[in-house]
Amino acid sequence: MSDLKYFSVADILAMEKQYRTNLINSAPGVKGVYLIGTKSGAGQMNLAIFNSVFHVGANPPYLGMIIRPDSVDRHTWQNILNTGFYTINQVSEAVVKQAHQTSARYESEVSEFEAVGLAAEERNGFIAPYVKDSAVAFGLKLAEFHRIEANGTIIVIGEVQHMYVQEQALQEDGFVALENVNAIGCVGLDAYYKIAPLGRLPYAKKDKNPDWIN
Repeated sequence: MSDLKYFSVADILAMEKQYRTNLINSAPGVKGVYLIGTKSGAGQMNLAIFNSVFHVGANPPYLGMIIRPDSVDRHTWQNILNTGFYTINQVSEAVVKQAHQTSARYESEVSEFEAVGLAAEERNGFIAPYVKDSAVAFGLKLAEFHRIEANGTIIVIGEVQHMYVQEQALQEDGFVALENVNAIGCVGLDAYYKIAPLGRLPYAKKDKNPDWIN
């Protein structure tokens, strides 16, 4: 393609910081948006927006996420280490502004739930708080974590202990249709997108061409 703009690693490293951050964060495309709910050992609730949640396995069920280097205070990570539990809550269009605001640098004694106006909810005696209005939510137990030597980021793996899905999103085959609950995605750190599905394709087989099944 003749209109491709090329960047070498030297070009990238020489960029102005904010331009480089926007470029590298946005280029990988749309990701899911989630609020991570935790509680400190002293009982202080914390809530933070993440766009790095990913599937690890289904049997048993594991989800992963990436946490930035803990060279500065990371209240979410500190709480997970201290208690071993956290929640992952899908963000909908209705609360995207409040969710985004949780990325502000609040002091550790401030609950982001209260600061941004989102309701916390405790369920089934689980230690970590859920976002009350989230249509898809998980309660997780810390299983393991790995520090990436290249830049100090941390991959956190949690085992799903509890899961909640609004019925209007749950399909007969177990598929969760996130568009039915106005879930959103994001690009980079500040651009949010609505989810509009093209459809689902069948399990790929080498002797059959795929066609839309819905």
